[in-house]
Amino acid sequence: MASDSARASSHTCWVITDGKAGMESQCLGLAEALSLSPIIKRVILRVPWRQLTPFFRLGGRAQFARESDPLVPPWPDLLIATGRHSVAAALLVRSSSGGRTRTVQLQNPVIRSTHFDLVVAPRHDGLAGANVIATKGALHRITKETLWEGAKRLLPRVRHVSRPYIAVLIGGTNAAYRLGAAEMMVLARELVACARAMSASLLVTPSRRTGEENVRILKESLASVPHFIWDGTGDNPYFGLLGLADFIVTTPDSVNMISEAASTGKPVYVAQLPGGSEKFERFHSMMREDGLVRDFKGVLTPYRYAPLDDVGEVVERVKALLR
Repeated sequence: MASDSARASSHTCWVITDGKAGMESQCLGLAEALSLSPIIKRVILRVPWRQLTPFFRLGGRAQFARESDPLVPPWPDLLIATGRHSVAAALLVRSSSGGRTRTVQLQNPVIRSTHFDLVVAPRHDGLAGANVIATKGALHRITKETLWEGAKRLLPRVRHVSRPYIAVLIGGTNAAYRLGAAEMMVLARELVACARAMSASLLVTPSRRTGEENVRILKESLASVPHFIWDGTGDNPYFGLLGLADFIVTTPDSVNMISEAASTGKPVYVAQLPGGSEKFERFHSMMREDGLVRDFKGVLTPYRYAPLDDVGEVVERVKALLR
């Protein structure tokens, strides 16, 4: 009898998002864990569906802007989707396939979970149902193999700085948090002081939300300590930073970033920024209570925990759907 992984790998799969890297990464992480090679579809809603969806679900393909990828047969065996723009697409594919396509929606779809075969949402969203899996964090692509491969690629670029390595994951201003020049200068000073006290090196990756001014502040502030800052050219060394890190410091504005960091089993410290929201506070509180992360207050000490592994449970449920 074929193994589950072999059976899963014979299925066809689409991943549907609005193209945001963080969204796509969650879907790809699940597909890769199922040994699938998905076709990636990116969709953008038109007006008025952009404002009305997912509550207003009439219109078929007319809902999607011209630049969206086509949603046409042959329909896949499995559809993995996330993000507000993807909800209408998932419903269209499920209906058009006559229910043959199994639909897995990541994150809170806002509409009833019964519209999908499986909904996977972080527990801080508070969703419940027979077809709902509540995860501690976001799904991701982190595995022992991706960390090892990333570390191997990055190591030649950071040989000029010595261990211990403090990986620093910088996000940016979003709807909940603010990371302006003042906040960046405070965080940079804390990182420099920490690196000096530990005789450590800082390995830093900004995101697209960090902004040029904040990156400039980082470069100027970190000049006095051993460091590496990704300059945005070439492949993002993100997996490499996580793979090489002895400690990880991350800003609080991304559930994805913190979930990925906590999947490594390495000490994860979350810096503070102005702002926040009830949903983010629930997430951070749960992660602290589970012993996965600690608040960054300028000092890093080792600690142990069982690495975050939400993907495994979801994989088993999806395999059951595909049987």
